[in-house]
Amino acid sequence: MATPVNQGFSKKSLSDYAQSQRGSFEKSLKDLVEIPSVSADPQRQTDVAGAVSHAADLIRRIGGEVKVLDTGGHPMLHGRFDQSGDYPTVTVYNHLDVQPAEKTDGWTTEPFRFTAKDDRYWGRGTTDDKGPALTALWGAKYALAHSARVNIHFLWEAEEEIGSPHFEATIRQHKDRLKTASVVVSDTVWVSRSRPACPAGLRGLQGFRFILETGETDQHSGTAGGAARNPIGEMCQLIADCYDARTGEVKIPGFYDDVVPPTRSELEDLKNSGFTTAAFKKDHKFKSLRVTDPIEIMKRIWCMPTFELHGIAGGYQGPGVKTVVPPRATAIVSCRLVPDMDGKKLTKLVKDFVKKKNPDVRVEPEHGLPAYQGHTEGPHPDAIRASMKFAFGKDPVFVREGGSIGAVVSMEKVLKAPVFFLGLSLPEHGYHAPNENYDWEQAEGGMIAFADYFRRVGQMER
Repeated sequence: MATPVNQGFSKKSLSDYAQSQRGSFEKSLKDLVEIPSVSADPQRQTDVAGAVSHAADLIRRIGGEVKVLDTGGHPMLHGRFDQSGDYPTVTVYNHLDVQPAEKTDGWTTEPFRFTAKDDRYWGRGTTDDKGPALTALWGAKYALAHSARVNIHFLWEAEEEIGSPHFEATIRQHKDRLKTASVVVSDTVWVSRSRPACPAGLRGLQGFRFILETGETDQHSGTAGGAARNPIGEMCQLIADCYDARTGEVKIPGFYDDVVPPTRSELEDLKNSGFTTAAFKKDHKFKSLRVTDPIEIMKRIWCMPTFELHGIAGGYQGPGVKTVVPPRATAIVSCRLVPDMDGKKLTKLVKDFVKKKNPDVRVEPEHGLPAYQGHTEGPHPDAIRASMKFAFGKDPVFVREGGSIGAVVSMEKVLKAPVFFLGLSLPEHGYHAPNENYDWEQAEGGMIAFADYFRRVGQMER
């Protein structure tokens, strides 16, 4: 028998529920983590589809109606828990695909074997994003069982780690089915365990591939060196022209023209976020940084655009010295964008600059994602503040997120629904890194926070 709304939502009742569900939660997380759903690997296509199918069965087993949507790429899942009555609909967005992982990358456990130890769960996808997805689902189970006046939908995609290339077209095709009053995303990271945090914006992304070919084959440096162009050396020179690798300053004219600096209120939230330089270095295993002032670090990783070199390919990479002049070089770079920066405008700036510096370099734009300006005022952000304080004991701060989630802008544009964030991951959980992990403390608190948030949404005036 369902409990009247507002009853059963005490902190103790929710905590008791979470503890009673721990075994089933961990079993479900184990099952999902051990499916290597690496969307970037064509050899894992069956595994990605298998993760979506497994998640669909899980939602059906607990009473939801599910449709697996064909995207033209990896499939997408839409689950619904609809109730009778004129209730608002909340859609929870997460993703089931993960980054590649190999034991040789520095993992101390098998990356696709779920390992539980000391209230912590190890394995690729535990925190990005299968653990938070299941946490939200378990919170929804409680809210629905205790008569929260809300319909809860789950939109779980399987292409987030490759830029969500089919996401917008798919939700546009199915927008009648996906109609919702609001969306809440649980795919973001707190600043520290001591203080909950929600994004007030996401940086965007624009990738590039620089290619330079000056010959057809390797040539002996003794017979051609000095006269032959060296494409690797020229590529290094070009990268140095683009930005100062020691300071991070981008030297492309116009790069910073559209940047909106953080407001006084945002800076205040940065100061109160619990961020420390020492913890940042420890969590990310850095030996040194470009700057050490905490505010300056936070501004750089959340509020400012970047130019980053991810790799240079070309020439000899084996043992010893092979004295050749290589025929080609490739550099993979990207820029993180902040709100008001336009990816197309940036692409033109980069192309024009490269052409001026080295006209033989071919610039091939890769996938891009726009920056996103989040919502920090209104009934939904207020409900998130209250629910996170209820669950974790402290008011969250609203800070910007340094990463990108391509689906966020698409959902607001196509579904005409505001997007909010209730993230649960921590810096030490190792997003995209070896030894990725999640922990029970965040899972239990997350179940409580989501259940309380759903209750609050159901009580909002309509």
